Amino acid sequence: MIKLITGKKGTGKTKILIDMINDAVKATNGSLVCIEKGEAIRRSISYKVRWCDTEQFNITGYESIYGFIAGMLAGNYDIKEVFVDGIFKIGGRDYEEFGKTLEKLDALTGDDTTVVFTVSADESELCDSVKKFIK
Repeated sequence: MIKLITGKKGTGKTKILIDMINDAVKATNGSLVCIEKGEAIRRSISYKVRWCDTEQFNITGYESIYGFIAGMLAGNYDIKEVFVDGIFKIGGRDYEEFGKTLEKLDALTGDDTTVVFTVSADESELCDSVKKFIK
């Protein structure tokens, strides 16, 4: 399952994500992963969450992020939720490519794992292939 938190810069998306992560630590019996570029939220989330910096793993672009998430899921069947902060900092602003990646991740995760992205864009800017994942 895919979930998107959308909004322009400064609208509180990352704060919402941090709260979601810390609430999930209390409620989830599986593993949790947080992916971001840099270390902006690392100290704001529980140490129980597997934190990954995309710069450390040289992840750039949507194919890279898809492969990274798919590899983690293949290596750990207990991952229940993956949280990705600032997807456009990682993959760029190619909305069509982002939409294709969301489709592939949705097929990969099914109902077993939820992947949550913060998306720094107003909903009206996004293409239909992205908008359909806004809940």
